[in-house]
Amino acid sequence: MTEAVPTLGLARRLIVKIGSALLVDDATGAIRRDWLGAMADDIARCRARGQDVVIVTSGAVAVGRESLGLTGRVLRLEEKQAAAATGQIRLAHAYQEALARYDITVAQVLLTLDDTEARRRHLNARATIDTLLRLGAVPVINENDTVGTSEIRFGDNDRLAARVAQMISADTLVLLSDIDGLYTADPRKDPSATLIPEVRVLTSEIEAVAGEPVGAYGTGGMVTKIAAARIAMAAGCRMVIARGKNLHALSALDRPVTEGGALCTWFLPSAEPLTARKRWVAGHLNVAGSLVADEGALSALGRGGSLLPAGVVAVEGHFQRGDLVLVRDRQGREVARGLVAYAVDDARRIAGRRSRDIETILGYRGRDELIHRDDLVLV
Repeated sequence: MTEAVPTLGLARRLIVKIGSALLVDDATGAIRRDWLGAMADDIARCRARGQDVVIVTSGAVAVGRESLGLTGRVLRLEEKQAAAATGQIRLAHAYQEALARYDITVAQVLLTLDDTEARRRHLNARATIDTLLRLGAVPVINENDTVGTSEIRFGDNDRLAARVAQMISADTLVLLSDIDGLYTADPRKDPSATLIPEVRVLTSEIEAVAGEPVGAYGTGGMVTKIAAARIAMAAGCRMVIARGKNLHALSALDRPVTEGGALCTWFLPSAEPLTARKRWVAGHLNVAGSLVADEGALSALGRGGSLLPAGVVAVEGHFQRGDLVLVRDRQGREVARGLVAYAVDDARRIAGRRSRDIETILGYRGRDELIHRDDLVLV
């Protein structure tokens, strides 16, 4: 990234993380409807200028525990899961109501850590979110606390939001917090602390200034936000921490501070999302098989195209959907590698055939490409 003054207007695919402390009233456990309505205004504004928007929300447990009479104490795991099951319904309905004023469809997506770590589930989740965005919906994502255990939980939605950003190649992640950004020290304890407006490298000094989690309902803190920044920046996604308590907190990020915008800290990576993702494809997965492509297909790949079934003359190996496979020429030379969209048996059945015939051959409509260009890197 080279922009001197980053703003929200630069985003193409935007993820907004909303914490419990912003969304839920500490005293009553009720959803702050006025705040959520203002956030809906901001989201509608972002979508009107062509930006994809994904919400990662906390609050299900905080809302549900009130209705179940579980207030005033630390919850056992099974009580937290019960509270999440109750609160998630109310939370999803609140988002639906808030965005319905703009005729925006809301889709609920519940994820666990395993859903982002297991490659095929990762691909399925990514495909679902991509499809929802293409169809004009706003995905509202939360950690699936009803089935999570202490061993597999994210433990906070800052890192969940960063994992989602990584998953769907988002270019901007907003963490709305109860603080303006990253300070040189905890401003609640040190009045001389100053805001750090921009971070380009996560040094040990940056990590050292992170504080501890605070608040009745929130589980995150600056420590988890720095961890989220590490994930996002590695994926080529810029991230911003900003105060979210005020109404229209998202719109306040449309302008730099010098022009009346919100105080905040931007974390700016050195790689674009697609570049980082393709580097990951190229260097960090085991190869499960290969596809032999004809000259026409190889020429299309060289022009930045996808690998279509019609250009494949042979399928080798044993792979499942989402595995890494090589693309070879007829002489056996590797020319590319990527994540295949079909398991080996289906790939063999559609090899050499036109994409429009896939549904007739397989009995279901999958992707038109064996390897989409976003999942492929030339070598």
